[in-house]
Amino acid sequence: MARGVTEPRSSTERSLVRAIGTWALAAGIINVTVGGGIFRLPADVAAALGPAAPLAYVVCAIAMGLIVLCFAEAGSRVSLTGGPYAYVELAFGPYIGFLTGVLIWFLGTTAVAAVSTVFATNAAKLFPVFEQPTMRAILLIASFATVATVNILGVKQGSRLNGIATVAKLLPLLLLVLAGAFFIDTANLAITTAPAAGDVTRASIVLIFAFSGIESALVPSGEVREPARTVPRAVFMAMLVITLLYIAIQLVAQGVLGPALATSTTPLADAAGVVLGPWGRILLLSAVVISTFGYLSGMTLAIPRALYAFGRDGYLPAFIAAVHPRFRTPHISIAIQSALACALAITSAFGPLAIISNVAALLVYFGCSVAAWELRRRDVASGGIPFRVPGAAVVPILSCAMIVGLLSSITLPEWRVLVFVLAGASVLFVLTRRRRAALAAPTA
Repeated sequence: MARGVTEPRSSTERSLVRAIGTWALAAGIINVTVGGGIFRLPADVAAALGPAAPLAYVVCAIAMGLIVLCFAEAGSRVSLTGGPYAYVELAFGPYIGFLTGVLIWFLGTTAVAAVSTVFATNAAKLFPVFEQPTMRAILLIASFATVATVNILGVKQGSRLNGIATVAKLLPLLLLVLAGAFFIDTANLAITTAPAAGDVTRASIVLIFAFSGIESALVPSGEVREPARTVPRAVFMAMLVITLLYIAIQLVAQGVLGPALATSTTPLADAAGVVLGPWGRILLLSAVVISTFGYLSGMTLAIPRALYAFGRDGYLPAFIAAVHPRFRTPHISIAIQSALACALAITSAFGPLAIISNVAALLVYFGCSVAAWELRRRDVASGGIPFRVPGAAVVPILSCAMIVGLLSSITLPEWRVLVFVLAGASVLFVLTRRRRAALAAPTA
């Protein structure tokens, strides 16, 4: 597709409102990325690497930096709703694009359900009534219903809620970092033994969960103003903030708790208890609840658009792509997605839900890295003058190499689950071929 030629857009796609600007999209990326993982992962990384834990963040940040460059270029060239699903589909055709979309939807759905269990668990620590299974289920249903309603009422309302949630979750973390800097024991940060490269890689794999989220936050591309400018700016702004915040949190937690960090189940709350006293622990436990609720809100803005895109393109029944006549949001897909994620959260535990998230995310990143190269080679430009990745011939290759290296640590059970999901998606692709052909046929 040559410069200046736009992608085909359905009537429902054209009815969506382009209301998401740079700050709103950046807030959405930060909100979705800074979820529940950062409140637990500092202990896991410290257990693997000790004082050398920040090295894993650097490795992960380098990998994500290369990936983000590819996302920025692809996102500036494609303006359809679907995000990475749309990027890969435009570059390599409907089958590969559909598999990418399924991966995004699958990892988003399981991640939302998993983080929702963290939300409910921490809410129960603050309010013991929610330890009862019935009350826990009521809390989850009410929470999903709330964020679904807000997002159905309009993309502006959903983006505004994301912005509020982002600020609310970041303030306690920033307070811990700023106050904790005065309580750091530098001896706890001294690296006495260089970690093995394999240990750093494995720890970086764990951290992918904390850095992932951009693939979901970019799904509502059809509702972004001036995507050629907005997407790159928002992506770089968000990832810089996230990387600096994560490294600062790890340094403070390590410096304050020392060896105790590796065995803590609530590392940031424990660090806040040392720095700020008992009220600090309560503050951080509250921050977990706010953060995970904010994550739920951000993903409710993003992931239902994947279902919308499937319905728009004929993979799912057309009614799923319906846009509300008054609010101009994909209300059916939001309702269905919220109900599904809520059911998973009520009936499942964190571990089984999250096991494949990193694998799916890395494969999506791989597809987008290659798509960025292909879209540039074909000079696709549908949303204005696109962002051009510096060193375009090298960056996608380096990005893919980093991803392959990280995937080398994935276990066989994780690959089995992934193969099962992609096989089911392939069957659906074949079964819906006639419907999609009918949608693509020109009308009189």
